[in-house]
Amino acid sequence: MCIIFLKFDPRPASKNAYRLILAANRDEFYNRPSKAADFWGTNSEILSGLDLEYGKEGGSWLGISKRGKVAAITNYMEGHPNPNAQGRGFLVSNYLMDKDVDSYSYLKKVSAEGHLYNGETYAFILFSLHGHRRARPVSGIYGLSNSLLDTPWKKLLKGKEHFTNVVGDQSLSGDGLVQALLHVLNNEELNTPDPLQEQLGEGYSRSMVQALSAVCVRSPHYGTRTNTIILIDAEGNVTFTERTMLDVDASKWSTNSFQFNLQA
Repeated sequence: MCIIFLKFDPRPASKNAYRLILAANRDEFYNRPSKAADFWGTNSEILSGLDLEYGKEGGSWLGISKRGKVAAITNYMEGHPNPNAQGRGFLVSNYLMDKDVDSYSYLKKVSAEGHLYNGETYAFILFSLHGHRRARPVSGIYGLSNSLLDTPWKKLLKGKEHFTNVVGDQSLSGDGLVQALLHVLNNEELNTPDPLQEQLGEGYSRSMVQALSAVCVRSPHYGTRTNTIILIDAEGNVTFTERTMLDVDASKWSTNSFQFNLQA
């Protein structure tokens, strides 16, 4: 499970405005091995966390490249995933690594091969901040959880409302914006009952379905273990902030931030 909020403005009116503001949670089993976000790839041009689970090493849930590619994935709620299928995280890593494929072509490839990955239902966000003549940029504010884009689950509506209020606050500095967005991502309030979300919860216990109704998920062995904030301004300056759980312990966290410029 995951949740993503984003504001995309490909042509901001002011140099102080942001082309992209993205705030995302990764929800996963606490003991699933993974690597915190860092640069990797040829010339260290890709920044993401990495899955280290056996057979799925190298996949990612969210990442960005210095060439302006951004990709993130969420899975649909499904009770019986296929453990032998390819990890969905490779959809993110492969897009970020391929220097020659644009977002339009990659989406065509995914539409033809997506059934090979774990579960045939997942949501995949990708775009290039350098644009593409066949891809029409759509500006606005969006929310994505474990269904279609902007599906009106209560958790998504509540989180999107808080996100919208934060990104609309012109008084916030860069650091202040990051902290406010982390506050949005760490809201543990349950949004139940929610029949629209619950109808997709086949195979989950009642207590787990309730836990999943929060923006920040908390249960004994599974929940939100990574917060990520990406800010990209009009001049291509990137701030990437990751807050990640340590030692399989929801009371221990580490925060790291990276700054770089997109390549022309």
